[in-house]
Amino acid sequence: MKRNLLLHALLFLLTLATTTFAGAEWRYGRSYFYGLEGFIWPPAISGEEVVGGLVFSLAFLGFLTAHEFGHYLTARFYRVRVTLPYYIPVWLGVTFGIGTMGAFIKIKERIFSRKEFFDIGIAGPLAGFVVALALLGYGFTHLPSLEYLYAIHPDYRAWGQNYEAFAYLRPDDLAIGKSVLFWLFEEFVADPALLPSRYEIMHYPILFAGFLSLFFTALNLLPIGQLDGGHILYGMMGYERFNRLSPILFTLFVFYAGLGLFSLQINLEEDWWKWGGYALYLIIVFQPLFPDSRRGLLVAAGVLSGQLAVQALWPEVQGYNGWLVFGLVLSRALGVFHPPSPNEEPLSKGRIMLGWFALVVFVLCFSPAPFIID
Repeated sequence: MKRNLLLHALLFLLTLATTTFAGAEWRYGRSYFYGLEGFIWPPAISGEEVVGGLVFSLAFLGFLTAHEFGHYLTARFYRVRVTLPYYIPVWLGVTFGIGTMGAFIKIKERIFSRKEFFDIGIAGPLAGFVVALALLGYGFTHLPSLEYLYAIHPDYRAWGQNYEAFAYLRPDDLAIGKSVLFWLFEEFVADPALLPSRYEIMHYPILFAGFLSLFFTALNLLPIGQLDGGHILYGMMGYERFNRLSPILFTLFVFYAGLGLFSLQINLEEDWWKWGGYALYLIIVFQPLFPDSRRGLLVAAGVLSGQLAVQALWPEVQGYNGWLVFGLVLSRALGVFHPPSPNEEPLSKGRIMLGWFALVVFVLCFSPAPFIID
């Protein structure tokens, strides 16, 4: 028991350190060990600036901890054996990241009812959502003056408040894709004179942590498989109906993700491997959905044909290709289907209403294209 507690504490402290380093890199716009000329030594970020990264790490880990302990405490309420959260630290110092791959709890015994699945599943996203609202509320009501941004980008001073019209001409500029809730805070809470560009949000640690909190809340609330949203929808619908709907939602998710991936101006000599690789990807993600592999091939072919048809008819329609990676994770690691419970008794009306509220939270938090490289 003591050894397990030490492991959980060590992982948390390591993740606190790695998210602090990552927060400093985003806040000051510099990688720790890597710059325009390659590897850097001594590091490009000072010890004082590393301490400045604590603002991001404490804010984001506050969200992550609230989310995981929402699951943990609800599981303990139902006397389900469960571990404390395992935090996953990741930081390289040569490329930008957020310092963690998240956290998870391990449930050590079977969950016996739809109600328990529902309650344990919904508790994490709702707890994290409360923290996300607090982060956005504080971040948008405590925006610094433009001098803060000029200290990071001294060249912006010459352009003043109109810097956005001149600064973003490089082909690799990173911007965030805003969700409905993020946009509402910008429109109705923030001071327009102090509002940063969507290319600069990552320099504002509280706002960036709030944005990531919305992103991960929406990601977990996707109503597919054994994600939190899958547990919620399974609780609302039951085993058979959910497992008929979940693969349809997954197919729509992959269909959207692949829109606009390749140009229809095909040069077979140069592009055959790209199209072949994408066709193989579709086969890999759809085959686990069907006992008969031929049906998986048929669905993969249908999705590819549909994407090509949309691109031919409406060339301006674009999906978000970054979701393809998560589609692979869902299909091959997390699973698209949900296991049954010994007790399939339907939920109460109150829980059904709470489930619909979780759907509203998902819509508010979801960004179709969360990270954009122009």
